[in-house]
Amino acid sequence: MIRLAANLSMLFTEHDFLDRFAAAAEAGFRGVEYLFPYACTPEALRAALAESGLEQVLFNLPPGDWEGGERGLASLPGREAEFRDSVVEALRYAEALGCPRVHAMAGLLPADADGRAREEARAAHHASYVANLRYAAREAAKLDREVLIEPINTRDMPGFFLSRQAQAMAVLEEVSEPNLRLQFDLYHCQIMEGDLTRHLERQFARIGHVQIAGVPQRHEPDVGEVHYPALFTRLEALGYDGWVGCEYRPAAGTRAGLGWGRDYGLRP
Repeated sequence: MIRLAANLSMLFTEHDFLDRFAAAAEAGFRGVEYLFPYACTPEALRAALAESGLEQVLFNLPPGDWEGGERGLASLPGREAEFRDSVVEALRYAEALGCPRVHAMAGLLPADADGRAREEARAAHHASYVANLRYAAREAAKLDREVLIEPINTRDMPGFFLSRQAQAMAVLEEVSEPNLRLQFDLYHCQIMEGDLTRHLERQFARIGHVQIAGVPQRHEPDVGEVHYPALFTRLEALGYDGWVGCEYRPAAGTRAGLGWGRDYGLRP
């Protein structure tokens, strides 16, 4: 049975952040994810989870200067010490919240690099990425946690270092740590590559988490060009027992748009 997690960075934003947990539970979600927990104390988040009866299923490592435009540290040359500090902080929260996995955002390539300079920048980012992910995975393994990587489409996030499924699979192979896994966002994959069912099948053994949204507007998953019921059926047939994160922006109010999820336990 598909288990849906509400992404509280996008859903229930009509409520203050800590009030979104109860709203998600009332709507029938059993798990939650969000971008970053660090504006709240672990104690406050743990209390919100306990009061709502929800599981914390995912959040991201600190991303660097988010307000300044940074989108992760994992591939940034020269930022290795900061990345290692971010791993420590994320795992501290993961332990406090009982969260089994964290996502290490790759970060952006230099915007002003062209031609040979861009090739050299990509090679440097790749080397940093592999080394940083190996460190993060080994630290997470000490606490029985997983680290995830996610290809993100370059329309929404221009210059993002990790954007293709084959690139992600090659990185997983090179790092070669069993608790480093793929965060497979069907929305991003559809924009960059399509062929979603075959990607699911080819990469299934390495998938640690799945996310969804309607394409192209990133609204509810029953609107747009992707037929999610067929993909859910295929996921179940493959034996997927993880979470499906609902990382979309409601076209109107969150509850008003939940009719798509009635078959999966949601209550509009």
